[in-house]
This record gives sequence, structure tokens and C-alpha cells, in this order.
Amino acid sequence: TQRTIAKHFGKINTMSMFLVKVAALSIAGTYAERKYGPPDTSGFLGVSNLFGLTPAILSGLSFWVVVHGMKVGKARGKYMELAKKDGEKDVEERYDLPNLYAQGLSKHVRCFNCVQRSHQHIFETFTGAVLTGIVAAVNYPICAAASTFAYAIGRITLSNGYAMSEGDPKKRYSSPLARCMWYGLLGNVILSLMSCAEMVAGKKITGVNTNIV
Repeated sequence: TQRTIAKHFGKINTMSMFLVKVAALSIAGTYAERKYGPPDTSGFLGVSNLFGLTPAILSGLSFWVVVHGMKVGKARGKYMELAKKDGEKDVEERYDLPNLYAQGLSKHVRCFNCVQRSHQHIFETFTGAVLTGIVAAVNYPICAAASTFAYAIGRITLSNGYAMSEGDPKKRYSSPLARCMWYGLLGNVILSLMSCAEMVAGKKITGVNTNIV
């Protein structure tokens, strides 16, 4: 139908605008970093002294992932007990390990599954965020740190929104900060591609045009 087609093109337009916006911010950020940021100084491993900012953010986020995972185990026990009190059948078989998600459609199933999803969703983007963040930091340490920090703030906010949604996954974006995850992730991807281009070309592609260290 025309409504379906219009909706489809509307989503494409929204995604295109989002991509353009993040790309523009990334390019502007790298230019500003090169033009107005501190001079390049080789530190450990021959990269900028500021390179360590991105791994530091990612290390902190990794610790948070472990802590957040503990909430899943706690929630599993909590909703199993509530399900038993409400008279649900086969609670152990439906809720307990090795089930990743609880089986069924009850309110307790939905609540637990949102908590589980809040943790599982992390791993759909985490590896990519780490890889692209590290690669980007080689040549754009300040921009990479800012983009990775945005990803971390958004990731934590989105997961907490999922976990506290009380079975309504739409509440995962209840905080506007949750969408920072996607800005940070895409920013890292763009910055890493630019960083790779500089490595291959052997020269800087933004700001002062000198050889990379």
C-alpha cells in the first residue's frame, strides 16, 4: 500500500539523515582536533599520549558489563519466585538455566526477558565498538575518546532502560541519552575508516598534511 511504501521511505530518509549527521560531526571533529588540538607527541608504542583515553573508557565499560550481567542472575531468581507465587506452571523448566530467555507470555516472563535482553543486546555492538574505537584512536585520539564515551553513556543508559522497563521494551529509549550509543558507534566506524585510510596512504587526510607517526 501507499502508506507502507511511504513509511518505508520515511525510515530510509531518517537513517540517511542520521548517517550524514554523524559523518559531518566526525569529519568536523577530526579537522578541529588536527587544527586546534594539542600537537602530536609519540608515547608508548609510537602513538599519541592521548591514545590511552579510548582503551581506558572501554576498560571501564567492560567492568560495567560484568556488573550488569550479575543483574540477570538476580532477576532470574526474583521472577521465578514471583511466577511460583502467581501459580504459573513448570516454572523451573521455563525460567531456569540453560534457558537464555524465559518461555511464555506472562508479565513475569516479559519482565525477566527485558532484563536478559538488556545484557544480551550489549554483545551485538560491543566488539565492533572496541575494534573501531582502538583503530580510530591511533590517528584521532581525542575524537575517538569522545565518540567512545558517547557510545558508553548510551550503552549504559539503554541497557538500564531495558532492565527497568517492567516488560515494556519500548521504554528502553525513555532517556534521550540512550540514543547516544548509536551516535558513538557509527562515529567510531567512520573515524576508524578514516584512520585506516591514513595508515594506507601514509599521510593525514584532515588538518595539516604531514606524515603520520
